[in-house]
Amino acid sequence: MITYPILKNNATIGVTAPSSGVEEELHELLKSATSRLKESGFHIICGETVWKQDKAKSTPAVKRAQEFNEMVQNEAIDLIIPPWGGELLIEILEELDFDNMKNKWVLGYSDTSVLLLAITLKTGIATANGTNLIDLRGDYTDETTAMWQNVLSTKAGASITQHSSEKYQKEWQHHNQSPCVFHLTEQTDWKTVSGEKVKAEGRLLGGCIDVIRHLIGTPYGDVKSFKEKYINEEPVMWYLENCELKTTDLRRTLVQMKLAGWFDNISCILFGRSPANEPVENYTIEDVYQDLSNELQIPIIYDVDCGHVPPQITFVNGAYGVVEVEHGKGKVVQHFKA
Repeated sequence: MITYPILKNNATIGVTAPSSGVEEELHELLKSATSRLKESGFHIICGETVWKQDKAKSTPAVKRAQEFNEMVQNEAIDLIIPPWGGELLIEILEELDFDNMKNKWVLGYSDTSVLLLAITLKTGIATANGTNLIDLRGDYTDETTAMWQNVLSTKAGASITQHSSEKYQKEWQHHNQSPCVFHLTEQTDWKTVSGEKVKAEGRLLGGCIDVIRHLIGTPYGDVKSFKEKYINEEPVMWYLENCELKTTDLRRTLVQMKLAGWFDNISCILFGRSPANEPVENYTIEDVYQDLSNELQIPIIYDVDCGHVPPQITFVNGAYGVVEVEHGKGKVVQHFKA
C-alpha cells in the first residue's frame, strides 16, 4: 500500500540541494523564494548544501546524502524542497537511508525526479513531482503551479483535481522579470496521438526521462517489485518529460524502458511539453509518440503541463490518477488511495 504524507498549516520546509546548489551570484533568488514562503506562513530551514555549487554539484555525494538523511529524519521538518534540479543527483542514492525514510513530502522536478521516483519505488511513500523552490519567488504564483499546496494538503483516502493551464511559457526571459516568475504567453493545448478524447487511469509514476532512465537495472528502479509490494499489480500510468534529448535518443530510451519491463501493464503515457525533441532527419516527436502508441496499444497524451516548459501540474508518484483530455483541455484527478 502507498503511504501519503500530509502538509499541515505553518509547516517547516527543509531546503537542501541533493543535486545542484545555488551559485553565490544567484543567492538572491534563493533568499527571495524563502522570503515569499515565510510570508505565506511557512518556516524555513536551509541546509549548508544549498549555498554551494562546484563541479556540477552542490557538494560531494556523501555530504549531500548526509544532509538529506538528516532532514528527512528530523521531526521538526515537514516538507523538503530542493532549490532546483541539476545533473548528478544519482550519485547520492547509495548513501541514502531508505530503511529509515520518514513519511514526509519531497517536492521538485528535473534531476530531483530521480530521488522522488527512487523513494516511492523503494519505500511506497508518495512523492510530488512539481515546482522547484526557486520558482516560488514571485510576487504571486500562477494558478497551476500554486496547486502544489492543495495537492500536498490532501488527506489519505481523499482526492484532488487539477486542470490544464490556460497558457504556458514558451521560453525563459531571465532579463525580463515577471511578477509571477513565468511569462505565460502561449495557449496551452493538450494533445492525443489519436486526435480523439482520451480517458485513462492508473497508478502515477514518472519524472524527467533524461535522468530517471538511469535507474533502470538498479536497486532504485525496480518497478516490478514496487507493483507487487505496494500497488497489488494495478496498472501504471507514466508521466514523462524530456529536458534535452533529441528524438532518436528519446526513442532509444523508451524502447529500453519497454524492454526492462517498465511498460508492462500500463494504461497510458503522458508526455510533458519539451524544449528539446529535436528531429533527427525527418523523425519527429510525433513519430516517436505514434510508434510507441502502436507498439504498446495504449493512448498517448502529450504537451501536458509537466516539466521544463512551465507551468506544472503537481503529479504524485503512487497516487491513483484519472486523466481526461478533450478539445485540448485536460483534467487530472488524483486519488490518495492506499
